[in-house]
Amino acid sequence: MIVTKDDINKYLIGIKVLVADGRYRIDTNSKRQKNIQLYTDYIIDEKKSKAILLDLKVEDFSHILNNEHEGFEHEILYVFGKDITLTERFDTGVKNVALYIKFNKLGSSFVVVISFHKQDYPLSFPFNEKCQG
Repeated sequence: MIVTKDDINKYLIGIKVLVADGRYRIDTNSKRQKNIQLYTDYIIDEKKSKAILLDLKVEDFSHILNNEHEGFEHEILYVFGKDITLTERFDTGVKNVALYIKFNKLGSSFVVVISFHKQDYPLSFPFNEKCQG
């Protein structure tokens, strides 16, 4: 799927409206252990998570993929990456953490943040000239 900066900007505007209105959730169910681990390893709360989502930019966009779960193949998921500074929960330091953020926008009414955790692998950012690769 080919997307433009304008496509991603429009998508982000829709995401931010929903997040600002509180019409979102970050999945922390048993299938999302990596999301839970972020909150275990770092001092991060709902307010900070929301601020990170509202601070996403077109340049943070990485790629689009289809949902591979049976029954949900029609869903299109958007992946972003964001470097943030977080305080380690069980240490005394702060750390720069590269986040992997994956959205499933349900029409214009709700957004599910499927992934909100440390990146497992480096992402590429097609609209960020500083971070190609």
